[in-house]
Amino acid sequence: MGWCRCSCCCCWFTRPARRARDLHLEMVTTSAATARTVPSCASWRLGVETNNIRDWYSIPAECRSYVRDYMYGDLFRQDCAVVAREAAAYAEGLELGGDGKEVWVFDVDDTTLSNLPYYADTGFGAEPYNATYFDEYVANATAPPLPEVLQLYETLLSLGIKVVFITGRHDYEKEPTIKNLRSAGYHTWDKLVLKPSSLGSSVVPYKSGERQKLVDAGYRIVGNMGDQWSDLIGAPEGDRTFKVPDPMYYVG
Repeated sequence: MGWCRCSCCCCWFTRPARRARDLHLEMVTTSAATARTVPSCASWRLGVETNNIRDWYSIPAECRSYVRDYMYGDLFRQDCAVVAREAAAYAEGLELGGDGKEVWVFDVDDTTLSNLPYYADTGFGAEPYNATYFDEYVANATAPPLPEVLQLYETLLSLGIKVVFITGRHDYEKEPTIKNLRSAGYHTWDKLVLKPSSLGSSVVPYKSGERQKLVDAGYRIVGNMGDQWSDLIGAPEGDRTFKVPDPMYYVG
């Protein structure tokens, strides 16, 4: 703000204020235009994790190195640790009924087991999904655990909460899945549910239907964890849901 001199008095003028306002508007307009034409990979990942970006088939080509660095870097580990820590704190605060009917539902792929070795060979989600190659990867039964989720799993067992795995893997992959879970450190579970080969590709009706079977059998789903929103939505979701970060692919 400054001064001007006129014949009648001294008065205020607001030229600097106008300049600040105009500069702000210019920055906002430029940023908005840039966001429409050159997406930020970090913003894209946020959109994926919040389920605002849906029905995508591969990561943006320009985000390949970003996703690689994220998955191999400290930030992914930190993000997983936050999810697992909050889930453990929630579980430790539960008052269990004493009848052994509390269960925690886990997804398998990229929740309890990490498929990062597979995706490292296929562009971290930038290349089209290859079902044949992925089936070979599953058959090898060598996927490592997500360490933070494995630690949560041990915490749940120590609290007396039963574990149920509901996976999108097909029923013919049962044996390598059991072998892989055990070799990764998941030694105990109440149920392992695999998707019948006859079912369609949609995950939500399948997984929500299996959760409903648990409820109908008298179980109480106190927690539900997966890396895809399709692992978590669809009643009954469970008392609380926890999403593990995964920017490499989308399953609807």
